[in-house]
Amino acid sequence: MKTVAVVGSQWGDEGKGKVIDFLATQSDVVIRAQGGNNAGHTLVVDGKKYALRLIPSGILNPEAVNVIGNGIVFDPKGFLKELENFEEGQVHHDKIKISDRAHVIMPYHKELDALSEEARGDQKIGTTKNGIGPCYMDKTERSGIRICDLMDKDIFKKKLSAQIIAKNKIVKNIYGKEELFDFETIYNEYLGYADKIRRYVDDTTVIVYDAIKEGKKVLFEGAQGTFLDLDLGTYPYVTSSHPISGGFAVGAGIGPNMIKDVVGIVKAYTTRVGEGPFVTEQDNEIGETIRKNGHEFGVVTGRPRRCGWFDAVMVSYAARVNGLTSIAFMLLDVLTGFDKLRICTAYKMGDKIIKNFPASLDDLAKCEPIYEELDGWNEDITGVTDFDELPENAKNYVRRIEELIGVSVDIVSVGPGRLQTIVRRNIFEK
Repeated sequence: MKTVAVVGSQWGDEGKGKVIDFLATQSDVVIRAQGGNNAGHTLVVDGKKYALRLIPSGILNPEAVNVIGNGIVFDPKGFLKELENFEEGQVHHDKIKISDRAHVIMPYHKELDALSEEARGDQKIGTTKNGIGPCYMDKTERSGIRICDLMDKDIFKKKLSAQIIAKNKIVKNIYGKEELFDFETIYNEYLGYADKIRRYVDDTTVIVYDAIKEGKKVLFEGAQGTFLDLDLGTYPYVTSSHPISGGFAVGAGIGPNMIKDVVGIVKAYTTRVGEGPFVTEQDNEIGETIRKNGHEFGVVTGRPRRCGWFDAVMVSYAARVNGLTSIAFMLLDVLTGFDKLRICTAYKMGDKIIKNFPASLDDLAKCEPIYEELDGWNEDITGVTDFDELPENAKNYVRRIEELIGVSVDIVSVGPGRLQTIVRRNIFEK
């Protein structure tokens, strides 16, 4: 099998878009399988930036089929707007497939997302307010509207009518707002979207399965990161789906034995957006320098990211729960210019030394980092194309990460461009 899953190994924003784009040029099928347009990937091709939220990153590969899987919560308005960003003839529309089993984000999901976040007060989670959580809530409650429902106007009418009544009651009785949602307005708007996306809708579970059985190169495109996973992340500051490798099986509708390799995207330092404890955070000049050099601002929200040193405790945990077979080490160039670099190798919690990531956020907040210090480098590495040509201290930094995590670093990124990528081993040929 030639199947590769790409997952974020930290809190997201690790640089998955670049690696996925790099691998997508070699792929026959590229699949998004969880989340929605709350996650952004930025591709840089020929100096031009493309911000993708729902569309898989194989969109610029004319040979690749791009699948939006059943695990996605799908915003049709956002999808159509995203398509408008591409030039005429740049997108092969017959290569885009949307699962008929995917759930649809509706206007009431977005409004309830915002109202819920506001009601949390100082306990805010940091949601993007794109309706992701409320849509997954309806899915779990078994009252959601799927793409296959949207394709049938009578079924859609029946299901939407029930949801409008229910959601207006919630808005009025829980949040003290007047009824916000008008059935006719939403029904007609979404029937219009249905007509526009109908050409893309298919049973994507069959498409993915057949491609794997035929020996095609299939890329599972991760969004967000391991520590945003609903079960295994820093709960409750997590997303509403499963951005770990196991989420691909459910979200794409295939068995777990059909995923051969799992590539963990690992940033050369650590960043986080939103609330919650962050053991290696540098809320100081070091963090500000990393933020500035790395342009650490959210693709979707524009929010500045919190920055800190590399945390090997976190990434070792990610390697274990994802079954990582390979690492793509990103943004190494951002660390150029530091005299000394620090790697967190363990946590100190009271009088205990721990090397496993704790479940309790109260425990995590009590943890202090235990650092190992390495020498930095000042040489410009953005034009380096061979690992052996990197400064010795840069190579030592990468090798030490490999030792601590126990997974080989097969890709090293030294800049945002597609060509600023050092390939030590071909992922698809491992």
